Amino acid sequence: MIIKGLQKLTLLDFPDKIACTLFTFGCNFRCPFCHNASLVLTDRTDESVMPEEEFFTFLARRRGMLQGVCITGGEPTLQPDLPAFIARIKDMGYAVKLDTNGYRPEVLRRLTEAGLLDYVAMDIKNSLPLYGKTVGIESFDTRPVEESMDYLMENRVPFEFRTTLVRGLHTVDSIRTMGERLAGPEPFFLQAFKDSGDLICGGMEGISPSETRAMLDVLRRHIPNAQIRGE
Repeated sequence: MIIKGLQKLTLLDFPDKIACTLFTFGCNFRCPFCHNASLVLTDRTDESVMPEEEFFTFLARRRGMLQGVCITGGEPTLQPDLPAFIARIKDMGYAVKLDTNGYRPEVLRRLTEAGLLDYVAMDIKNSLPLYGKTVGIESFDTRPVEESMDYLMENRVPFEFRTTLVRGLHTVDSIRTMGERLAGPEPFFLQAFKDSGDLICGGMEGISPSETRAMLDVLRRHIPNAQIRGE
């Protein structure tokens, strides 16, 4: 595992769990609004890497204080040793949450069917016709993403969908199309874009609270449990 960072405590990232968040390196998307560019761009390899044993020593010392581990990125499913890494976390008694862009459904399926995941958060970047523009890849093939969507909607593991709203990329119409594609009772969170100062592209802006509320109203026609994160 290429571990590029560790947030030692989070009360927000893992529902109903006191957790830590581990950041992996590398991603197969190039979303212009990504707030973790230093974890995504493969030409930024000079930053420190946490040895695996240092991470597991940390977990051993936090027994009884932490309940779970969030694995995010970057895109964690690109790490070839992810299953063995998660299995070791589980053997220590921790619950595991995976954040993913959904482009490797075979990995998601393997991890779920092995009982290695307790929660999954999948980023839904936009409506399918706008996916390529939103992830920064022309001629983007949405089929793997759709396979992950459909697999999670079979309720094999607790999960949520989430979308970060960015001006110029998301509209009421694109949110409506997303809702039609993903109609059902699943949790779905709309979240505000915030400029972290570590973006892939500059000039990105969030949308206003009133626009966000209008998008939520449209989304709830198809996904009644949709919410605005933080409300």
